[in-house]
Amino acid sequence: MPYPPDLVKPMKEDLTRLGIRELLTEEDVDAALLPKSGTALLVINSVCGCAAGNARPGITMALENPVLPDRRFTVFAGQELAATERARRYLSGYPPSSPSIALFRDGQLVMMMERKDIEGCSAHEVAGKLRAAFDAHCVAQPR
Repeated sequence: MPYPPDLVKPMKEDLTRLGIRELLTEEDVDAALLPKSGTALLVINSVCGCAAGNARPGITMALENPVLPDRRFTVFAGQELAATERARRYLSGYPPSSPSIALFRDGQLVMMMERKDIEGCSAHEVAGKLRAAFDAHCVAQPR
């Protein structure tokens, strides 16, 4: 059963206000993640306390990095159930985890932060891990 929309709206807006595009359907997920060129960030957002305390603020800080993924997307676990399930198919080898953060390059998963990788970290540590992944796998884009 999905969470009530009013409950998750502010949590979604924490990411969408940063220009991270929300994927609401299975078709949205495939259209976003099937392209095999460039880089894509995928955030599986959630109501989990570590999402609010560490993941979303860490993502906000990481997006201040000069090198960023070409495309940025999010699905909300417990809200868009089919879209979240489809997104998780792109994360083969990893069990369902929310929140989680994935980085793809040319269609290949190159970095994955599961909930267990986020829970014990501060927002600054999450941001640092993401910045390092952006620097290693993304190409600087003019702003």
